[in-house]
Amino acid sequence: MPVSRRGLLAGTAVAGAALAIPGTASAAPVVVGDTIGPDDARYQDLVLRGQNRRFVAKPDYARVIRSTEDAVAAVQEAVRSGKRIAVRGGGHCFEDFVDSSDTEVLLDMSTYDAVTWDPQHRAFSIGAGATLETVYKDLFYGWGVTVPGGGCLSVGVGGHFAGGGYGPLSRKYGSVVDHLYGVEIVVVDARGRARSVVATRDNAYRDLWWAHTGGGGGNFGVVTRYLMRTAGASGRSPADSLPKAPAALRSSLLIYDWKTMTQAGFLRTVRNWFTFFEQHNTADSPYATLYAPFILTHSSAGQFLLSRQIDAAAPDSAGLMNAFNAAMVAGVDPKPQVIDVGEGAFLHTTMERSIAETPSPGRGKYKAGYLKKGYTDEQILAMHRGLTDTTYTGPESSVLLIPYGGKVNTVPSGATAAAQRDVVAKMVLSAAWDSAADDDKHIAWARKVYAGIYRGTGGVPAPDAINAGSYINYPDVDLADPAYNTSGVPWHDLYYLGNYPRLQQIKAKWDPRNVFRHKLSIEPK
Repeated sequence: MPVSRRGLLAGTAVAGAALAIPGTASAAPVVVGDTIGPDDARYQDLVLRGQNRRFVAKPDYARVIRSTEDAVAAVQEAVRSGKRIAVRGGGHCFEDFVDSSDTEVLLDMSTYDAVTWDPQHRAFSIGAGATLETVYKDLFYGWGVTVPGGGCLSVGVGGHFAGGGYGPLSRKYGSVVDHLYGVEIVVVDARGRARSVVATRDNAYRDLWWAHTGGGGGNFGVVTRYLMRTAGASGRSPADSLPKAPAALRSSLLIYDWKTMTQAGFLRTVRNWFTFFEQHNTADSPYATLYAPFILTHSSAGQFLLSRQIDAAAPDSAGLMNAFNAAMVAGVDPKPQVIDVGEGAFLHTTMERSIAETPSPGRGKYKAGYLKKGYTDEQILAMHRGLTDTTYTGPESSVLLIPYGGKVNTVPSGATAAAQRDVVAKMVLSAAWDSAADDDKHIAWARKVYAGIYRGTGGVPAPDAINAGSYINYPDVDLADPAYNTSGVPWHDLYYLGNYPRLQQIKAKWDPRNVFRHKLSIEPK
């Protein structure tokens, strides 16, 4: 049974003159999208596509992009008139990078979503408006391959890929950007001239390719399509150019009851999870295909859960799952409820257990961090205090722990813009609610819990023996605010570590007029 994206992050799942190289897309006829203003029937639907209703833009107009040439024309028109551009893919940005009061032109990529084989570049061409659901279906049904992307199938690849991208198969196959061969992107030069560029890992514009291997969306231009081919693959055959998808997945759930969960029990439960993934974090581990997000909802939800899946073809997958279950409940009393979901076909199970889109988005505040190893007892107890705070009611608010690392950690930190290559897990703290009248209450709770977890490092995951900064696809403008970040580590070092100066140089070269910007955008050097 699918659960909502908001529900999984919040834990409600417990209830159930550059080189312009034409690619395959360039052969299509030029289609220039309409200028869609407030009086057009389409306008409201386009501006309300964002999934965080704390932010709703009111642009002068929107354009639906249907081709690279269309994107060039739209960008040129906006630059010529001096209007601020924002680009929408899937609509899942956690902050107001798209839905900002500053946005004057909204470029909607959602219809530019074809997934094809590009024989010229010997790579899969994926339109930047595609959702992960489209990508997974087309790649799997067409060629039996996949990419190690996220578990929210309605997320658009436009931002997900550029920010690094990860998901249930990343411990086995690495980050999405480890399979990024190139990007087709519309950039603007110092004279204000818009044009399209194809930048790949092995052409003259490798620096622009590198910037999109974790540099984040909305920084350098408008990506119109991604070219996907695993590093080291020749591209001679489509079926050998990306990772093979599993045939089947074995999955189960552990459900914990807050009524019987003591502080000591919570500490032991979370410590068990951290210890296991610290011990099984190598790329060749028999648990490399194990994905087990721990969804720690606020106690007002009544329960929290640990969701698990593993490649059913892994040697003795049933035994591995049983051993993992035993490790999770060791020393925990009473034991959680175990639900064996059984074995299911890969894509069917992925769809069934995916984070479904909600037609009625709510409001949210999200904060995150990378972990090199498990939190200290003090940090886990800070999580417990926040999740059991009786002065706060937030059944859809949670702390999500996500296993990471494995194959990800085999890539040098500077090989891609995604610098965190020595990690074991990610943490996402989310507050979710519906009414604007409750904004202050829920945002204050999220900030308080996050500050408690990182009290020893200035309120943020400042890099040290445990922390490795944060993930740009989970943007949090608080990290740039000295009221909440007292660590002395600037926000850009938290997201990009030592890679930020190189990203600045690329920004200055490819976006010298700083056309593409937002609250946490890369600043030209």
